[in-house]
Amino acid sequence: MSSSRARPGTRNLITDVAGLQVGQAHDVGVRSGVTVILPDRRAVCACDVRGGAPGTRETEALSPENLVEAVDAVVLSGGSVYGLAAADGVAVWLGARGRGYALAGDPRIPPSPVVPAAILFDLANGGDKAWSEDPPYRGLGREAVASASHQFDLGTAGAGYGAMAGALKGGVGSASVVSADGFTVGALVAVNAWGSVTAPGGRSFWAAPFEIDGEFGGLGSAGLTAGPDDWGLAKRPDAARNTTLACVATDVALTPAQAKRLAVMAQDGLARAIRPVHAPFDGDVVFAISTAAQPLADPADFTLARLGALAADCLARAVARAAYEATPWPGTDVRCWRDLAG
Repeated sequence: MSSSRARPGTRNLITDVAGLQVGQAHDVGVRSGVTVILPDRRAVCACDVRGGAPGTRETEALSPENLVEAVDAVVLSGGSVYGLAAADGVAVWLGARGRGYALAGDPRIPPSPVVPAAILFDLANGGDKAWSEDPPYRGLGREAVASASHQFDLGTAGAGYGAMAGALKGGVGSASVVSADGFTVGALVAVNAWGSVTAPGGRSFWAAPFEIDGEFGGLGSAGLTAGPDDWGLAKRPDAARNTTLACVATDVALTPAQAKRLAVMAQDGLARAIRPVHAPFDGDVVFAISTAAQPLADPADFTLARLGALAADCLARAVARAAYEATPWPGTDVRCWRDLAG
């Protein structure tokens, strides 16, 4: 094993993991959107929740002791509780194409797609939320899954369209790594954090030590200093409605319990890239997907530990890329990372 030879995949996106595509959609007027992680076939999935105010769907079904061992898609959405309807749109789209958990031998019973989801709070960002009884998320979910491909936009897009990263514009970020011995790990994140992604007084990302090839500005880690209780560009206390949502993935075959460990270890990527994180008013959630394109190499526990460490690093990089690529909403001057002096 030579970790120094590990490099980002061809796209430096979660879709470098064989068997995954990503689709996104957003509504400019509403200032909100949806991101869908779509495996080519049903995939083992687990979930780890660390935020104190999560909003989720079907995550309990992913527990290793329960019946469900694979999912058909994972949905990340803006819109707070209204955004959970995006998974309905994705489930309908998948079911119409015969995808989902099916009872063998009875074509009269439609399949039941398994579509876990999590939501972030972007209702107070100034967009038009006067939707009465017709929120846009079900339609956005269908639009997002139908657009799934290997390439997708970073920054102000998808589930991160309406997001804020502390006091800066947030968004969608992604990163990948291919190990020297040939397995792939990727991460995707929608950053709507209460905490700051940069150190106080400058432009340096907390994730700077993990940056590869200048992927989020190449500033290095010289500016990473902070005193106790000094969070820099975090949100104001009265803007404490947040949540960072993420999905990590690998092409290595994992059991549900092993995927759970991958999600648990990957959470450390958020702690490396956002300060503070996992607060009482965050809803931070990390999903982990295994596409099982290759076997888990022996010794299995050691390989799983490597996967988890790489997933955490990828997730930290993805957080920084989200803010680095973020741009203002049309017609606004919302502050972005690129506006910082330095």
